[in-house]
Amino acid sequence: MKKLAVVILNWNGEKLLRKFLPGVVRHSMSDSTCVWVADNGSDDGSVGYVSREFPEVQLVRLDRNYGFSGGYNRALALIKAEYYLLLNSDAEVTPGWTEPLLQIMESNPDVAACMPKIRDEGKRDYFEYAGAAGGFIDFLGYPFCRGRIFDITEKDTGQYDDERDVFWATGACMMVRADDWHVFGGFDDGFFAHMEEIDLCWRMRNGGRRIMVCPSSLVYHQGGATLPGSDPKKTFLNFRNSLSMLLKNLHGRRLWLLLLRLCFDWLSVMKFVAALSFRNALAVVRAHIAFFRLLPDNIRKRRTMQRLLSSMPTARKSGPGHPGFPAVVYRRSIVFDFFILRRRVFSRLGL
Repeated sequence: MKKLAVVILNWNGEKLLRKFLPGVVRHSMSDSTCVWVADNGSDDGSVGYVSREFPEVQLVRLDRNYGFSGGYNRALALIKAEYYLLLNSDAEVTPGWTEPLLQIMESNPDVAACMPKIRDEGKRDYFEYAGAAGGFIDFLGYPFCRGRIFDITEKDTGQYDDERDVFWATGACMMVRADDWHVFGGFDDGFFAHMEEIDLCWRMRNGGRRIMVCPSSLVYHQGGATLPGSDPKKTFLNFRNSLSMLLKNLHGRRLWLLLLRLCFDWLSVMKFVAALSFRNALAVVRAHIAFFRLLPDNIRKRRTMQRLLSSMPTARKSGPGHPGFPAVVYRRSIVFDFFILRRRVFSRLGL
């Protein structure tokens, strides 16, 4: 069994594999590290390209597209390693990128997952949307990052180069301890794509585990290769999955925040309408309808996780109301502070 498995989930991404896979193989393969491509039922030339050009890369071939969540769940069930490093197919890695991540995991047995610093592959001095220098949420579950709040990304001048605890690590590039992945159930298949990594990190943190960012490891991410940010399908998945995530993970005394979040979402509807983005406005409405249809299933998942957490002594050391939780959750509304108070950079938030 290898210590580290770098696992790239692919769906009809031959062009991306041709561009980025050679660098991943060159900068990752070693006696202790292997590279895997998990194919989500592609019908382009992806599998043939990998088999022909990179025989040293291991392949998992799934029968159809199970989405980001389901694809990784099925692939990692077949891969044996001490650590998994989930990597998007549109990511450019740099020399020595795995070593600092492994060092954090090896030196901190209570860390379940960590991530590198993520810069934009197209604007190489700027942070990239999906993760930047570590993920956070506000008390209503709106995600943001060191170096990226909503659609505003900062130039990387080294201002966030310290290793620190974060609330979530990006699914674009996340190293996760295999034991923690399996104990906490991996990604939620029902999410299909988007927000699944935040949901998993929240579950792991509620179980007393830590999440960290390691800026000495650098990865460039193209971003938007599957769905552009303005796509109504992406809007639907983000809003639906955010509500599901809150229901599943909020402390019982804080479930009332879900109602407040529903109200805030309607502000987004009005914002989309004002921008004449009617398809995105409708996507939010559809997301709310889908969320209520999923209530029984999400309540079942919440109860299942609560039973697991009740068996974990470390779970009492984490989560809302416990020491350490305020350090990675913004107690104010990031929506209000960003749009009204014009706090557009992470350093102004006091986290």
